[in-house]
Amino acid sequence: MSLPNPPLPNPPLPNPSLPNTLEDAIVQAQAATTAAIADGYRRIQVDLLFPELKIMPVAEQFLPVFEHLGSQFRVYFPDAGAAALAKRDWGDKPYAIRGINDLKAEMQPDEQAFLFVQPSSVEVLDVETLCQQAMDRPVVMLNPKLEDIATIGIGYAGRQLRERFLSTFESCYYLRPLEGAAVFRAYPGLWQVWQDREGSYELIAEETQRPTGEVLDRILLGTGNAAEAQPARRGLLSSLQQFLRALSQ
Repeated sequence: MSLPNPPLPNPPLPNPSLPNTLEDAIVQAQAATTAAIADGYRRIQVDLLFPELKIMPVAEQFLPVFEHLGSQFRVYFPDAGAAALAKRDWGDKPYAIRGINDLKAEMQPDEQAFLFVQPSSVEVLDVETLCQQAMDRPVVMLNPKLEDIATIGIGYAGRQLRERFLSTFESCYYLRPLEGAAVFRAYPGLWQVWQDREGSYELIAEETQRPTGEVLDRILLGTGNAAEAQPARRGLLSSLQQFLRALSQ
């Protein structure tokens, strides 16, 4: 059944750059999600790939994207225990909060949008089934871990799963710190590579696809697609690296 698009609560932010704080990153992710839904995307992925990131408070801050829908919104966690913890920490909510394998996990006809919080590769087939139930209603995956090679495999079955399901998601927000660099994307912008130069981050490349492997290596070695120079900036990633260095001492 086709439902009208959910109303959008906030306009997208223009051309965001690297965030200064985790809270800024979440605001950017909200805006990118809103913009992607407005442009017709129905399967959306948000990745904040920081070491030791606690997903529960991040998910709670992300919720306002959809909370205006009230009972027509639904949140999924990998299991009933995580769902119960969210219910306890978040207080009374007008919408359902379920584990992916709960007896009452099925999507309801009047629900208009769905958020999956950090589903793992163990639940990937159940997530796929639920996404089929969603049809043309928006589904957002927050920090999914669905591509564990040990679980879904690298052979024909794993490749089919990627082509059939995992590849159908639009990566609307992506922030991944590397050693002395970061890969960043906020819809509708291009994929960006930022590099740490003397304690500040500078945009060094923009790509139409997420740069990985040899492409990313060439960019970081100075032989990739050079972006228009932008001012270097300190911020969240510099603070994160200082924190990680302090932990290792």
